[in-house]
Amino acid sequence: MTSGSGDSWYQVAAAAQIQSERRQGAERLNGRVAMLGFVIGLLTEAITGQGIVSQVTFGFFGGN
Repeated sequence: MTSGSGDSWYQVAAAAQIQSERRQGAERLNGRVAMLGFVIGLLTEAITGQGIVSQVTFGFFGGN
């Protein structure tokens, strides 16, 4: 069976599905990394006593 011009809709639909799945995977990974960074910031705040803003700015804006 050969693929003719009638099969082009299937190729477009498959490509859209793959792109959507990749985007969802990237968003999921981004969210997980953001949550991990937030938890690490909170743990560092609990250990050092410096707030997250002070950690990020290295104390330049009124931190300890």
